[in-house]
Amino acid sequence: MLVENEFEVAAPLEQVWKHMQDVPRIAPCLPGAELIDVNGDVYKGRVTTKMGPVKLQFLGTAKIVQRDESAKRIVMDASGSEEKGKGQATMKVTSTMAGSGSGTRVKVAQDIQLSGAAAQFGRGMVQDVTSVIMKSFATCIADDIGRSSRGEAAVKRDAVPVKGFSIAMQATMTALKRFFGQLFGRGKS
Repeated sequence: MLVENEFEVAAPLEQVWKHMQDVPRIAPCLPGAELIDVNGDVYKGRVTTKMGPVKLQFLGTAKIVQRDESAKRIVMDASGSEEKGKGQATMKVTSTMAGSGSGTRVKVAQDIQLSGAAAQFGRGMVQDVTSVIMKSFATCIADDIGRSSRGEAAVKRDAVPVKGFSIAMQATMTALKRFFGQLFGRGKS
């Protein structure tokens, strides 16, 4: 399934382009993510999500497979397996950056394939949860770019699992807004 999100960062394009390539610095901005090992453009990590009493923990690798300086596009392939289950996840993430006024618009397309417990969630729920996670990621990235531009170190962030109830509530609100927007002819929100 293809899930697309976008966000804006109040920083110049070249600064955001450089920052988005520093995976060890930005990985902690992804809720539930923990970077375990770095070997060039190959990153080993863990992602933890809690949905009520169910805890999903994926261990996997991600690799930058393309950097296109002129198009400001980074493509990353990722795959992982549940540590305590039979679930699998693969994802191709394409991040494209473009100038937008005095800031930068970042578009993220995620082609996700799920099996096992994670696949039980419907496309709409996966899309809405991803949207909520991306909003949190965008806020963190914007803060981190500001810190970096001031010469400050990244804030130490613990790999706190994504909490299902909080995310589910935000995702439900997103879904309801989209539903009522379509019902009353306002399109997507």
